[in-house]
Amino acid sequence: MVADAPVNGDLFRLDDGEAHVAGVDEAGRGPLAGPVAVAAVILDPARPVAGLDDSKKLTERRREALFPLIQEHALAWRIVFVEPAEIDTLNILQATLEGMRRALSLLEPRPRLARIDGNLVPSGLACAGEAVVGGDGIEPAIMAASILAKVARDRAMHVLHAQWPQYGFDAHKGYPTPAHLAALAEHGPCPAHRRSFAPVRRSLDLGCVVQVPG
Repeated sequence: MVADAPVNGDLFRLDDGEAHVAGVDEAGRGPLAGPVAVAAVILDPARPVAGLDDSKKLTERRREALFPLIQEHALAWRIVFVEPAEIDTLNILQATLEGMRRALSLLEPRPRLARIDGNLVPSGLACAGEAVVGGDGIEPAIMAASILAKVARDRAMHVLHAQWPQYGFDAHKGYPTPAHLAALAEHGPCPAHRRSFAPVRRSLDLGCVVQVPG
């Protein structure tokens, strides 16, 4: 799986320092499987994207339509995946914060301020950071980041579904739905599962067979 997506370098503008404020959001902290996706976006005030909103309030079709528009119109954007093995090593909170640091560090032009959805700001940022509770509903740059992260992660889960169809990743995206828990009990975890998460850990404690690539 690709670890991060390329910056859309053709659209950078360096003449508007006020515009260099990045919105940051994540998708996939709660699932039992798959990566956590983090996106950072610097929007261009001269090229607004109509219809931005919290990704959770948008239909899948609308998110998919906005995804390329954000990439085309933004001054800069970056999407980073933190994979299950690193999540298990760091824990999900620290893995998410690390993804935010990486996404912001890869933006060019560099932001002068990062507005981050939630109540925590990662340490070690190369710019000032500001936590915005509910930011994915009020801050356009965070809305854009939430859409990029959600769409990118959903697409990644479809890729994992093609490899491990017995878990139904295309439907529940790795979240602990009854169908996913039943599949986990029947098949045991696969390499895409987060072994530090309690339901996966319990399946290992019960001796469920770990699925390996065929």
